[in-house]
Amino acid sequence: MNHKTSRSPRFPFIAVVEIAHTESAGKFSCRVSELSLHGCYVDMLNTLPIGSAVAIKIFAESECFEANSKVIYAHPNLGMGLAFEQVSLKSGTLLRQWLLKASETPPKT
Repeated sequence: MNHKTSRSPRFPFIAVVEIAHTESAGKFSCRVSELSLHGCYVDMLNTLPIGSAVAIKIFAESECFEANSKVIYAHPNLGMGLAFEQVSLKSGTLLRQWLLKASETPPKT
């Protein structure tokens, strides 16, 4: 799904994501379906309010990407877009590696 606020190319990327909602201290486990340098789209039935601060952990290839993020848009009963706000150097490097691999993978037909 292309969204008008997207700053960089998005790539299909399937991985498990753990979302910790800062305000309610709720934790959710769901699935990332798209990834970019500045954020991701997660498939989630019960979306959080726009503007919610969340801490996320994306698990793929036995590695873990962590970032403080914010909900920038939501599609109720489908999912929501998250913008990465604080990313460590280690997680930023890992994200770039994943995006490089994702960009080289031909789309499945």
